[in-house]
Amino acid sequence: QVQLVESGGGSVQPGGSLRLSCTASERINGYLAMGWFRQAPGKERELVAALNWAVVSPLYAESVKGRFTVIRSNDRRTLYLQMNNLKPEDTALYYCGAKKTSWVLTTWGEYDYWGQGTEVTVSS
Repeated sequence: QVQLVESGGGSVQPGGSLRLSCTASERINGYLAMGWFRQAPGKERELVAALNWAVVSPLYAESVKGRFTVIRSNDRRTLYLQMNNLKPEDTALYYCGAKKTSWVLTTWGEYDYWGQGTEVTVSS
């Protein structure tokens, strides 16, 4: 059982930045698929970024490429989502998911563990 806690959400103006954190209840060793997803009101949950902790290059949704970056912590317990140049369409509840597998998972239904979500609002 992996417990995840997200934090770092808030309200920012367009063009601003936020860094979200997803902290796991245990140190991540070996393969663990992790993903950031978001869900805006009235919309489906969608992929933001996905990786496997043991694999170097994350995958990003086209809508966030060049603006968002996934960063692994040195203590192997936290996954960050650095969000720059935020746009109003980035407004959503952001979730972190995890699953013990060697694959990179891009569909939220494939994940076993979820955090409670952290809210991001981008408006002027």
